[in-house]
Amino acid sequence: MSSAPGYAVRVAATDADRASCFAVRREVFVEEQGVPEDLEYDAYDAGAVHVLAVREDDGLPLGAGRLLTGEAAAAKNGGAPDVGALGRLAVLKVARGLGVGAALVAAVEEAARGRGMTAVDLHAQTHALGFYERLGYVAYGPEFPDAGIPHLAMRKSLA
Repeated sequence: MSSAPGYAVRVAATDADRASCFAVRREVFVEEQGVPEDLEYDAYDAGAVHVLAVREDDGLPLGAGRLLTGEAAAAKNGGAPDVGALGRLAVLKVARGLGVGAALVAAVEEAARGRGMTAVDLHAQTHALGFYERLGYVAYGPEFPDAGIPHLAMRKSLA
């Protein structure tokens, strides 16, 4: 899908890719942030489009994210059938500051466009609002807790 010096981002096409996505999420959300494992992995994972960032020289997973569409996305975005839901965006400490997160978001947006989505919603941890705002997302609605962490809903038009 995309690449930058030192890493590449692609749709997770194999079971090994998906396992790498889940391992990144475990390290970031479960181990670093203390999100309960039973909340981190959910029924939406099975039908989601997962994206994976890997180091080019050795294939080490660096980051992951997922896109929900259809009914799964509508459950997250208030029922809009043409709005995808970006979620579970995670970048390992070793790769932060290298543009991996922005590349993963771009890959999710590309996948959403390819599936006919006109916008992408996400639930951002409040400390990450600036990151998503720089990528064109706009916050809406009140702050809410998710896994005990404050979040805000955000949306970006893909038009």
